[in-house]
Amino acid sequence: MNIPKVLNSEEAYKGKIISIRKDTLTRGDGKHFIRETAVSSDAVAVVAMDEQRRILMIRQYRHPMGCPVWEIPAGKMDICGEKPEETAIRELQEETDTTAEDIKLLTIFYNSAGWTNEKTYVYLARNLKQVPEFKRENEEADIEKKWISLDDAYELVRTGELADAKTVIGILLTFAANL
Repeated sequence: MNIPKVLNSEEAYKGKIISIRKDTLTRGDGKHFIRETAVSSDAVAVVAMDEQRRILMIRQYRHPMGCPVWEIPAGKMDICGEKPEETAIRELQEETDTTAEDIKLLTIFYNSAGWTNEKTYVYLARNLKQVPEFKRENEEADIEKKWISLDDAYELVRTGELADAKTVIGILLTFAANL
């Protein structure tokens, strides 16, 4: 495979959550082309499942979609030196006031390899316990929580009613594990 060579790279935009990198590349035949990449920290997502095979879902406003979205708890790996499983536990606590004694990596996936470098670590959390309520801000201030059976969640994924990628992946892998 002929891997393009980066001739020039510049930061076209720097935001709070992402930056846009503009790269000029060549394939070696002398022709140049430009690719833009959304540069972002990685993320985690958590399928928190109780002893009754119910998973904890949250609903929060997602500005790119312009509406609230049902999803599994998740968040950015934005604390320097924090391991992915530590971020997963922290995000579970912050978004749901729940922690887990057992956490297991289900998979790691590229969110969209064509335009961003972000990847997501998806975990299964078991042996759940309540923790003191976390003070939420911004879009997280209005988070709704609900428990749903894994079978019902699978059916909602199958019909497209749950369409968030990390949620779909987490539910399908948990369902396939036949826990």
